[in-house]
Amino acid sequence: MLLGLVLNTGARAEPVDFSLPDVQGKQRSLSEFRGKWVVVNYWATWCPPCLEEIPDLVLFHERHHAKDAMVLGINFEDIPAEQLRAFVDENQMSYPVLRNGDIDPPHARLDVEGLPMTYIISPEGEPVARHVGSITADELEAFIEKKTRAQAANKQTRAALPEPQP
Repeated sequence: MLLGLVLNTGARAEPVDFSLPDVQGKQRSLSEFRGKWVVVNYWATWCPPCLEEIPDLVLFHERHHAKDAMVLGINFEDIPAEQLRAFVDENQMSYPVLRNGDIDPPHARLDVEGLPMTYIISPEGEPVARHVGSITADELEAFIEKKTRAQAANKQTRAALPEPQP
């Protein structure tokens, strides 16, 4: 059921980075998480599909954050910090949640077309897919597993190629 994930194809893109405050007020940047797949999820407390996917995002994060992938939530609305903190605690959102406000996304290449909006960022920091609407832990796992296998196959192919002769 990966039909909703739109792959970015073509030449390798430059890594993206941004910095936003978390629910405690500490500045966090996307580059902190290089080396892992990062599921960047834009959401809002008033958005029913956003609320629907929170348990799946928590499940995915719990399964993967110590290994190969994590979720990074970006709250895309203008609400008081205390209200957001309470919401995050009440919904047991174990992944980092950053505050964006409701004006502009933190990076031009991570635009918000609707909520919820999810980007998958490679371990190298490159956006490799995007999805508008709810997403499940199973969809995220299947996509990342497929991309990881493809990357491993590409590395094996490159390693098997003979060295160019001068």
